[in-house]
Amino acid sequence: MKTTILITGTSRGIGKALAVHFLSQGATVIGSSRKTQSELAHYPNFFSLKLDLSNPESRVNAALRVKENFDSIDMLINNAGIGPDIDHCSPSESHLENTLSVNLMGTILFTEELIDHITLRGKIINISSKMGSITFCEKSDSVAYRVSKTALNMYTQILSVRVKKGLAIAAVHPGWVKTSFAPSNINGRLTATEAAQKIYDFVRSSFKSGIFWDVETNQEIPW
Repeated sequence: MKTTILITGTSRGIGKALAVHFLSQGATVIGSSRKTQSELAHYPNFFSLKLDLSNPESRVNAALRVKENFDSIDMLINNAGIGPDIDHCSPSESHLENTLSVNLMGTILFTEELIDHITLRGKIINISSKMGSITFCEKSDSVAYRVSKTALNMYTQILSVRVKKGLAIAAVHPGWVKTSFAPSNINGRLTATEAAQKIYDFVRSSFKSGIFWDVETNQEIPW
């Protein structure tokens, strides 16, 4: 039986690399982006989903489209996110509002729209960041981004408590990845393809639900 994976934010970077990797393994991939996606359209098992996480109507419509076209999904990977204030030390109202709208509220509410549509032994993977770890907070930059990921980590833990039997939930730090996400990422240690492979290996494993995991170092991260 084919596995059906929904990945948010597949237009570029880690999300796109993840989609390509799962597609190459024979999975059906539902990939979301804010605009209609064409680069992955040549894959027969790719389903393009228009989704703007900051827009309530878009979230509801996207979830409805998934339910209309698929009896269930096996895995939800919440990868879409923004970081307009990364490397900036002074938080602004717009950065906080926009970042939390996508990385936190949009992700939570979209997940809630679909959680009952995920198979009993399915998985929810939240692509988080070590920057959201309170234990490892040693810098004062990227306030909105850090706060959004810390809160997403809490949602991960809440979900794991709520669905103790059945779904497996995890927050994943993809490592320092060389993408266009932020200027500092140009020096990343991993390519998006390498990070996608590591995430793929983790999500295919029998991980402990409610874990915060660093796929670059293969270590658990303290909250």
